Amino acid sequence: MGELKELIGVFIPIIALCIPIVVIWTKHKLRIAQLQVDTTAQNTAERAAQYASKVQQLEDRVRVLERIVTDGGYDVATQIEALRDTRKVEDKDYGTPLDMPMKERAQ
Repeated sequence: MGELKELIGVFIPIIALCIPIVVIWTKHKLRIAQLQVDTTAQNTAERAAQYASKVQQLEDRVRVLERIVTDGGYDVATQIEALRDTRKVEDKDYGTPLDMPMKERAQ
């Protein structure tokens, strides 16, 4: 019985010292976890803003391309390229010129 009292007498101060250490350690871990969450949230917000900017740029480019195709500008560009191709063929005197009429074959 005397040994038990001595052990209790030793463990009470040890436990009394361990409780504040555990509390301090727990608060420190919570603070670190909160900092990690804040950093992750900030990085995610920055990436979302970059993606939104990139999406906006791509939407603008698609609008321009749609306008070119639907406004007849596409036809002009095609005709210009066809003229360039015809000149290349005529200059080198080989190949089939692009202004040659196309005929369908019946099968």
